[in-house]
Amino acid sequence: MIAGKLGAYAAGLRTQTLSDDVLHAAKRCVIDGLASLICGAVHPPATLMSEALAEELDHGGAQIVPSGRSAPVRTAALINGAAAHAMEVDDIFRDGVYHPGPPVISAVLAACQGQGADGMRLLRAVIAGYEVSNRVAAAMQPAHYDYWHTTGTIGTIGAAAGVSVALDSDADCTRHALANSVTMAAGLQQAFATDSMGKPIHSGHAADAGATAAMLAAHGVIGAEGMFEAPRGFGNAMSCDVDWDSVVDSLDKEFTICRMTQKNHTCCGHTFAAIDAMLALRQSEGLTSADIAAIHIGTYAKGVEICGNPDPKTVYEAKFSLAYVVAAALVTGRVRFAAFTNEQLADSEIRAVMGRVTSSIDVAAEAVFPNRRSATLQVETTDGRRLSHHSPTRKGDPDCPLSDAELEDKYRELVEPVIGEETTATLLATCWRLEDFGDVRALPYTPAGKAARSA
Repeated sequence: MIAGKLGAYAAGLRTQTLSDDVLHAAKRCVIDGLASLICGAVHPPATLMSEALAEELDHGGAQIVPSGRSAPVRTAALINGAAAHAMEVDDIFRDGVYHPGPPVISAVLAACQGQGADGMRLLRAVIAGYEVSNRVAAAMQPAHYDYWHTTGTIGTIGAAAGVSVALDSDADCTRHALANSVTMAAGLQQAFATDSMGKPIHSGHAADAGATAAMLAAHGVIGAEGMFEAPRGFGNAMSCDVDWDSVVDSLDKEFTICRMTQKNHTCCGHTFAAIDAMLALRQSEGLTSADIAAIHIGTYAKGVEICGNPDPKTVYEAKFSLAYVVAAALVTGRVRFAAFTNEQLADSEIRAVMGRVTSSIDVAAEAVFPNRRSATLQVETTDGRRLSHHSPTRKGDPDCPLSDAELEDKYRELVEPVIGEETTATLLATCWRLEDFGDVRALPYTPAGKAARSA
């Protein structure tokens, strides 16, 4: 049975010898995950969730990040999980169309805090959550993504696997945690079709539900057989023709955590290849908004479907608009947080360029999705030139990764406005030596004597 094989694999990671490359990749994910969490924690829905769940705070063994307020494991996983997905800066497993960081790291951190676990246990738990859920996510695609938000669904499974390792659960206990996590998985794509807070709540729910499944299994709550592969199981209910053998056959062949995507832009990842193409043309041709007669973006179908909005009305919608992000890239030369304000959204220069942008499905880009995220940008200039740039992948993808230095720059940009320069630097240094760190309840993300401040 699939749950049994995945459970045995995850449990084995409690003691397996891990290479320096794998540990380094896991630390990169933790650094990027904490950056996503900390910058999102001072914005809705996380701030509103803390208000709504106030009676659950200020007691318990886990912490809300970065304020350090105590909370039960499940509540911390829920709020932190939503915060980490709120700002669209979290990591991606490209093959699975999936953001493992928010549900897995949020749940694992809360569980490790609840146990008083050390940094090495945290890393092992993160690796387990990524390895199990990344494989399930890839096997469920592409049909799963027609209706389901993978981070909300598969994230539940990743959180269950990771928390099981954090709790030191054996193979049989982890099997039951995974089986029950599957039936608790949810998250509909309609939640991010329009401006709402539902999308990050999916991630929080996944962290909470997965942690719950693992905690219950640790106390003897059992799950049903065949929850992944049976006729009425996860694969048939939420996808079709899932090759479950591919999930388990690859377990001892590679660590998928070594080929994660860390985002280089603070918006939907389906827009990245087009942004990269625009930035490349801007630099090579010296383009300005005055040069643009027309821009056409050719990319894969999901990119057009999810990000084809030509006229976003809110900042949230702008993060899912190819027209907006490409125009912002041309005008400002950068698509980070500064691009997503009401002032920038209303900027007349950006708006003028947006009106000249069209998009459509590119057959070649569609053929290599989801294993490649590509786009071709065609520009017609006002003086009659026809320019083109093809981005075969995205900056930040495993075949064009952010360097450690680039990842650190992104981390500082996201974290310093919230917890200050000194604490940001201390936390970063701690994460790079996490395998030698003691009780993770002492992770230094809250400035001494201060509450985290709004970004």
